[in-house]
Amino acid sequence: MAVSQIGIDLGTTSILVYVSGKGVVLREPSVVAYDRDADKIRAIGEEARLMLARTPGNIVAVHPIERGVVSDYAVAEQMLRYFIQKAVGKLSFRKPKVNICIPADITEVELKAVEDAAYQAGAREVNLVEKPIAAAIGAGIDISMPAGNMIVDIGGGTTCAAVLSINGIVVTESIKVGGDDFNDEIVRLVKSRYGLMISGQAAEEIKISIGSAFEKPEKDTMDVSGRDIVTGLPKTVKVNSEDTREAMKGSLGQILDTIHNVLEKTPPELASDVVERGIVLVGGGAMLGGLEQLIEARTGINTILAEDPLLAVAVGTGKYMELMEEKKEQEEEK
Repeated sequence: MAVSQIGIDLGTTSILVYVSGKGVVLREPSVVAYDRDADKIRAIGEEARLMLARTPGNIVAVHPIERGVVSDYAVAEQMLRYFIQKAVGKLSFRKPKVNICIPADITEVELKAVEDAAYQAGAREVNLVEKPIAAAIGAGIDISMPAGNMIVDIGGGTTCAAVLSINGIVVTESIKVGGDDFNDEIVRLVKSRYGLMISGQAAEEIKISIGSAFEKPEKDTMDVSGRDIVTGLPKTVKVNSEDTREAMKGSLGQILDTIHNVLEKTPPELASDVVERGIVLVGGGAMLGGLEQLIEARTGINTILAEDPLLAVAVGTGKYMELMEEKKEQEEEK
């Protein structure tokens, strides 16, 4: 069966591809291994991530998507082409319709760059879906109703909070803070408190294993290995969940301020709907332990993590056009 429609979640750290009728078929790092000496791309996605860990200095990592927008058009185009072909198959003669999620506050220039890159990568038709709408659909929220729904999407490089109603965005605010910033803050704290240099990957493992946004009655601990900043020799220290909470205070504070700002700007009728329905979290960064409790404690509003927070935006991006087509058919029948 030919693939007719795909949805792409262009993330700062990962790219996910949804294929109609199949679901999410690809999830790979949004990174490219670039050979500076030969001036060419050596690998893309997961293959690039594996290559970069074991290559000489002439092969460097290029991230064509930074903080949710295209920062390197030429590389982004090749990366999109690679993922589209991988999803639909190189032998597919029919070009697919491609739906791509975009930040709600994207500029016209940035929007055009995404659209052009998708067409150059082999799309027959390109539809751009605003990220909060895709996130809500993917989280199973019916946004067609005249009621306020709040979604908070915490990705690798950005966080977006939005209130939606009747298939549109009523209030939204985005900041360039996300899961990658949590990692950076953990790296800095481990260095200053324990005199240990660790990698971003090690910080990610700490965040996933014992990371906490909310104070716990009992601390979780784990052994972390790195390089002693004084001796330069390998060293192992014990890091605890309270360390991570302290480390991430800055970024978490900015995310809380963003949620508060959106709630403050929301019309009273829709705000009361949000209080009744709760706040829904999506995105990889939303999986941080204790984040639901922290938001709930600060806002007084019930906060829940979507069933599949990592895939929500990709699924919603793919399903958006299907929903719009259904709506159009229903209106034509009336």
